[in-house]
Amino acid sequence: MNDRYAHYERFAFDRPSPGVLRITMQSPLKMGAMDARMHQEVSEIWRDLDADDEVNVVIFTGDGKTFSAGGDLNHERKVCDDYALRMQAMKEARNLVTNMLDCRKPIITATRGWAVGAGLATLLLADVSIVANDAKLSDGHLKIGVAAGDHAAIIWPLLCGMAKAKYYLLTAETITGEEAERMNLVSLAVPDEDVEAKALEVANRLAKGAPAAQRWTKMMLNHWIKQAMPIFDASLALEFIGFAGPEGTEGIDAFLEKRSPDFDPKSTV
Repeated sequence: MNDRYAHYERFAFDRPSPGVLRITMQSPLKMGAMDARMHQEVSEIWRDLDADDEVNVVIFTGDGKTFSAGGDLNHERKVCDDYALRMQAMKEARNLVTNMLDCRKPIITATRGWAVGAGLATLLLADVSIVANDAKLSDGHLKIGVAAGDHAAIIWPLLCGMAKAKYYLLTAETITGEEAERMNLVSLAVPDEDVEAKALEVANRLAKGAPAAQRWTKMMLNHWIKQAMPIFDASLALEFIGFAGPEGTEGIDAFLEKRSPDFDPKSTV
């Protein structure tokens, strides 16, 4: 494998066919949750992929029966109290979005099991998102008392419309892959056992196509998303203000302690 990928600790790389690079997330945590190292790597990998002339198409997937249940809440609880950690996490969250949008190569996500938080961001920002019918998708921000920032504010309304975006982001309700396809949140939903094969089928089709035409088309379509960058930056800032506030700390504490959060019904906001 190219030396440019040697420093990555949380990914396995293979080339299932010419021009196609498959990246498999390998988390040390349950349900593919992202520890601090993986969160950093997910934000950075897209620049190396963009610069790799041997790669025309990327498949991004999870290890085993799940994609990623999002950030490690034990680490995120530290983020609530530590300004430097909070700024680092916010920088990485921004880089994840902007680097995926700027990567010229078509990105395909192959998702089984859970996709939450940063895992869901990666899934939805892909150019082609393929999920299992019974996959479980949830934005999850509101469950832990922070605004549905980062990717959610710019990509959900564009994919599924404002009414659905508001409902699912405000309630943090979980939806299946089949439901996500029906509401146009993802590209395709297929039986669980067919996810990887379908992702490779689409990747091979793209790898045999005209690469410049594909990259230009992706660039043009992504301008629809990039028009909302001021919304993105504001939402990201508000999300991380929330991490430092009483709702964020209570929300994460409640989740870690396996209890219902006790949010103050009155707010000065």
